[in-house]
Amino acid sequence: MKLQKLYSYVRQAIDDYNMIEDGDKIAVGMSGGKDSYTLLYALSGLREFYPKKFDIVSITVDLGYEGFDTKPIKNVCDKLNVEYIVKKTQIAQMLKDNGCSLCARLRKGAFGETAAELNCNKMAYAHNMDDLVETMMLSLIYEGRFSCFEPVTRYDDTCLTLIRPLIYVPAGRVRGFAAANDIPIVKNPCPYDNNTERMYVRELLYNIEKHAPGTKARMMTAVRKGLY
Repeated sequence: MKLQKLYSYVRQAIDDYNMIEDGDKIAVGMSGGKDSYTLLYALSGLREFYPKKFDIVSITVDLGYEGFDTKPIKNVCDKLNVEYIVKKTQIAQMLKDNGCSLCARLRKGAFGETAAELNCNKMAYAHNMDDLVETMMLSLIYEGRFSCFEPVTRYDDTCLTLIRPLIYVPAGRVRGFAAANDIPIVKNPCPYDNNTERMYVRELLYNIEKHAPGTKARMMTAVRKGLY
């Protein structure tokens, strides 16, 4: 995927759901994975020509695992002229056998706290189209209901708004963009990585897509019509 196509996907989502307003300062969550890099490239480029003026700062929540190297992320942020902050935590030591759900809550809390300290009024997560469809399937399979995260979520208690500008971008396009731009992926040091219900649903959708190409795109259309 070329950069201009990425801008097109992201701008469409931003316009459809009024994700950005004049004067916004947006904290971009940077894990070091291909999705977060793609989001960073998109927003850092759009801020130069999008009609509503905004600024961004990139934040990595360091969970405290050994061997997590943030230098590649900083190098890309410097290249894109984006301020970069690493929030050090001891989340890894707090988890023990509690696994992914607690980690997610603690990580989101640390990210939001840091965003507020930096006077941001918005946070951006790098959830793509496949993440959205997978979340809907997880809700259907494990909760017995149709549900999904919102493109825009406002938190009244913190005065922060969460946006997801990549929701129109298929995961395959993200992979292509990362490969074409030689993005330095930082390996996730978490021992629970790739060992979740989400991975099961991802594999399930992969097999469905092989049987009926275009399924995920049609499911995305259904989600947009039914939930948004």
